[in-house]
Amino acid sequence: MPPALPKSYKGAFSFKIGTTSFIYPDGYVQNVKMLAPYLDEIELLLFESTPGSLPSIHEVKQLLSLADEFDLTYNIHLPLDISLGAPERSIRQFALDTVKQVMDLTAPLSPSTYTLHLPYDEAGVDNEQIKCWQNRLNTGINKLVSTGINGEMISIETLDYPLDWVEEILTDFNLSVCIDVGHLMVYGFDPETVFNKYKKRTPILHLHGIADHQDHLPLDRLPKADAKTVIKMLKQFEGVVSLEVFSFDHLKASLNFLENNQERL
Repeated sequence: MPPALPKSYKGAFSFKIGTTSFIYPDGYVQNVKMLAPYLDEIELLLFESTPGSLPSIHEVKQLLSLADEFDLTYNIHLPLDISLGAPERSIRQFALDTVKQVMDLTAPLSPSTYTLHLPYDEAGVDNEQIKCWQNRLNTGINKLVSTGINGEMISIETLDYPLDWVEEILTDFNLSVCIDVGHLMVYGFDPETVFNKYKKRTPILHLHGIADHQDHLPLDRLPKADAKTVIKMLKQFEGVVSLEVFSFDHLKASLNFLENNQERL
């Protein structure tokens, strides 16, 4: 029998607390069954667009039933193997089709947000290359929202480039932001600066520990200065905090970290 969390954290913080659907080495439904009694929200990681990797319609119905039973909500992480800004037209079209497919499939779950990566696909970082990438993204997002998708439901995740590179696209299409605090730390950006600038359009934070340039570790691995920054940010945040870790031990340690610092949140 897989281990269960020792207590419920539902409503324990000023923000909604959640984690990923990859805590146990099992499928979406079994992960949610194990986690739903203890957390406010689950991040459904739909990392691959290949046939058979997405949940079936039957699984979506099961997930909806679990949400009703346990007063649970979901957010959706869109596949990582797609790129709306790729140089190749066929790859961009596949990305558009995949996003629409996933959003249609999971619409019954009424997700709080859909998190989307906009990977930088150019070989260099001169102004002309960045502009070409931005133009392709602009065209792709425009096509996406033209299908009737509400731009505010899509949260663009912070990656390995300055979020300012897509700021105009965020504004033009009223997109949301997913601040991945660990990514910002690993890639040398100041999380507090990004948070203060974009928090009004940020429904979700991805939170995990870092050490020696490795991310997605438990929160108790954060250096003291970074831990202090995280606590300061959480004190000002009322959206969804997804502990983006991928094992039971890392989840338990991260929840213990939050609980131990609860008086400061």
